[in-house]
Amino acid sequence: MTGTVLFDPLLPWEVLAVLAVLVVGGVILAAVRGLSGWALRGLAGLVVLAALSGPAFQQEERAPLTDIVIIAEDASASQRLPGRPEQTATAADTLETALLARDGAEVRRVVVPDGEEDAGTRLMTALSDALAEEPRARVAGLVAISDGQVHDADLPVDLPAPLHLLLTGKETDWDRRLLVKNAPAFAIIGEPVTLTLRIEDSGAVPTNTGLAPLDISVDGAPAQRFNVRIGEDIELPVTLPHGGRNVIQFTVPEAEGELTDRNNTALIQMNGVRDRLRVLLVSGEPHAGGRTWRNLLKSDSSVDLVHFTILRPPEKQDGVPVGELSLIAFPTRELFLEKIDDFDLIIFDRYKRRGILPALYLDNVARYIRDGGAVLVAAGPDFASADSLYRSPLGAVMPAQPSARVLEEAYRPKVSEIGQRHPVTTALPNAGDWGRWLRQVDVDPRAGSVVMEGIDDRPLLILDRVEQGRVALLASDHAWLWNRGYEGGGPQLELLRRLAHWMMREPELEEEALSATATGQNMRITRRTLSDTVPPLTITDPDGTVSQLDLSPVSPGQFEAEFEGPEIGLYRLENGEQSAVIGLGPAAPREFEATIATGDVLSDRVLATRGGVLRLEDGVPRIRTVREGRPAAGRGWIGITPRGAYETVDVRQSALLPPWLVLLLSAGFIVAAWLREGRR
Repeated sequence: MTGTVLFDPLLPWEVLAVLAVLVVGGVILAAVRGLSGWALRGLAGLVVLAALSGPAFQQEERAPLTDIVIIAEDASASQRLPGRPEQTATAADTLETALLARDGAEVRRVVVPDGEEDAGTRLMTALSDALAEEPRARVAGLVAISDGQVHDADLPVDLPAPLHLLLTGKETDWDRRLLVKNAPAFAIIGEPVTLTLRIEDSGAVPTNTGLAPLDISVDGAPAQRFNVRIGEDIELPVTLPHGGRNVIQFTVPEAEGELTDRNNTALIQMNGVRDRLRVLLVSGEPHAGGRTWRNLLKSDSSVDLVHFTILRPPEKQDGVPVGELSLIAFPTRELFLEKIDDFDLIIFDRYKRRGILPALYLDNVARYIRDGGAVLVAAGPDFASADSLYRSPLGAVMPAQPSARVLEEAYRPKVSEIGQRHPVTTALPNAGDWGRWLRQVDVDPRAGSVVMEGIDDRPLLILDRVEQGRVALLASDHAWLWNRGYEGGGPQLELLRRLAHWMMREPELEEEALSATATGQNMRITRRTLSDTVPPLTITDPDGTVSQLDLSPVSPGQFEAEFEGPEIGLYRLENGEQSAVIGLGPAAPREFEATIATGDVLSDRVLATRGGVLRLEDGVPRIRTVREGRPAAGRGWIGITPRGAYETVDVRQSALLPPWLVLLLSAGFIVAAWLREGRR
């Protein structure tokens, strides 16, 4: 119980000050005039002034409150390394037991998990949240059990008590990590892009040769190994093998005694794009659709077009001297023998054999297809004649054989049953409401997939793979009618664009493909196929765990599923003959950028509160009580500062000058002064 004198004046303090001046002035005047009762009159005035100030005596009954100590346990990924979880749990339990054994102490245990979206260890954020829930006047100490690798150390948090850091791990720990300093999101196919890598050792590194092996793998293929120097930047030229997403994995094998191998892998996902598409367009003769092909290809700035048009066939003999012709002889030998492999796509538009391209040239085109080239044949009536391209060395790679019939009647092109599942023709705009074509070459399919049909369900568009290359046959020369808007037109531009990109092996148009897109730890898996069903998907986690997942149909030829990855890293997907790799999060997350326990990151925050940094390897420290402002840590001990907080249970007040006492004293002093002065 405590007592305090309080004042509750009946008049403002300013008025009381004026009255006090008048009383003092009156007393001085009486003393100057020689009145013998001036002292008694002064005492009477003092009693009245004291009464007007309202003095009271307040008594409080107080109950002491306990001191609170916050223990923050780091449970982030780096704290799950071997030995650290046991150290953390043992230290937290021991400290809690020791604190609860002291009189007037409470313990609050806070767990610090992994930060969202690879934000790292948010220890100071956790302490700030814990302090917001507790009365600051009762917090006597804060103890953080961590490896010290905190990623929000600069967060402005006002700590009301000493902060201590108890380090997990061992002084002999050492680790090796792989860093990728620059990795562009896009690169041009076939052109090298330079990546900068670095291998670093940290901690108590044992003696080594200064070299480390580095494995490089693209899209999960067998890795190639190189020996590189440790602690030096490595400039590595990388050439992307294909368009779309390329997953490049760099791995340093785990060394003996290394703390962890989770930061020995760097996963780079780069999109391969083509710099320029080189297209050779060979027109057999001028016709209404010839300019459609040219306009389509020239409208794309990324296409380099070489257009070869036969305006004067060899059989044309009109007596005009060759020197007077304005036509330019086309370099057929250079194009079809020497530089044919430089082209990404060759289009034969209503071309027939006229002796301009000898059989040797066409045989080289067939070889070009087998070696990975792409040829599109837009067939006109000449394809059904004796001069057809089919009756040349190209016939061996054609997906269909002409029957020598040309059907001249109106029909509406439609997507076949298998074409509804093929990415070239699936979901074309305004399907079933297209304008009609007026001619079709009758062909007998021998290979490939018929994705569009014409008159009486006859094959109209056939796509085929020939060894490493691709061939497409369009059995009509009337696609240009859609471009002219005949009877409403049709998706000619979209169809030809998809067709060209399929022949260029663009990943999004592959009919048999397995792909995945990642959002955080979730991946959406897409399987495209021409089949009606697909087997279960096999997923291999970064730690080697294999699981299976059923794919659900979402549209013709497309199956999807969602998968929540249990951890960040490289996942391998397999479905039938298709396979893919995808990375969830960085292969070496922020938690594993630095794994050696250290107090350097939090040293400023700890020293500012006069706390200490101690290693749990030396044992759990003892608890001592220290006064505020004194050093709160030493060898083998940490201190807490008692706060002396209390709770007021009861308050009582009593007046020091009740009215009757004021009246009695003031009247007594005045009467005594009057009597003294009268006797004199």
